[in-house]
Amino acid sequence: MPAHGKHRRPRRNHVSRGLALVGTGGAVLSLPLLAPATAGAAPAAGAPAIAAEAFTAPVAPAAAKAPAAAETTRTYTVVSGDSLSLIAHKKGIQGGWKSLYRANQSAVGDNPSLIHPGLELTIHRGAAKAAPAQAKTQERAERKATAKAEESTSADRASRSERRATASSAGTATGASAAAPAAAAAPAAVTQYADNLDGWIRQSLDIMAQHGIPGSYEGIHRNIMRESSGNPLAINNWDINAVNGTPSKGLLQVIEPTFLAYHVPGTSMDLYDPVANITAACNYAADRYGSIDNVNGAY
Repeated sequence: MPAHGKHRRPRRNHVSRGLALVGTGGAVLSLPLLAPATAGAAPAAGAPAIAAEAFTAPVAPAAAKAPAAAETTRTYTVVSGDSLSLIAHKKGIQGGWKSLYRANQSAVGDNPSLIHPGLELTIHRGAAKAAPAQAKTQERAERKATAKAEESTSADRASRSERRATASSAGTATGASAAAPAAAAAPAAVTQYADNLDGWIRQSLDIMAQHGIPGSYEGIHRNIMRESSGNPLAINNWDINAVNGTPSKGLLQVIEPTFLAYHVPGTSMDLYDPVANITAACNYAADRYGSIDNVNGAY
């Protein structure tokens, strides 16, 4: 009996299994089920060509890109009663009236408070519709600034008489008294206005600019001199308004119902207060005539 394994044909591990195909003549043809490992290998002689099926992973379609927002612009026609601040608020313009003014400075001119009905303003789409949270933050900041300005103005008016009395009674300080440091530093960044017609007009113009109310120094001064000759306590007791029980009062001769309707936040509720009187009258003139600059007679 031959020894085990000495002449036994060694078993081979075939790389690929064969598939037996029986033809009509009984011949057997073995075809590989797996493609040769070497790329580009030639097929066996006589073997029918078999197209290899490409198994490529499907390519995901490219995500449709949202069309880039064109930098388009819109226009807005100013109507009576409009101001840059009001338009910026209505249109939700990011950056408020300052952004709107920068985009239309050539059309508006050097004075952002002076716009007139029929003026065409350009509104950039990218500047509109600020985020609600951003708009609320801006609104809170504006209210805070207005409250702070009102507080500073009230404090300044209250202490004005006190400062005058102190200055007149103090006399000339000498020695150690002259060298004594001030008890408290004055608040920073608070504009001081003269307590006269020039100061009242300038303070009113600053408040008007904050609220987008148009008007110029010349227009305000011209109308004040015609209406009251610069007397903040002037009152008209003879015209139809006086007959109706609402006499015109103050620098720009405003009746009380008009003053209350057009009162500007941050100013006094006293009709005779020069700054409050000027600012309310200019607000009324802007609504009625486009600007106090357009008023050249009784209004």
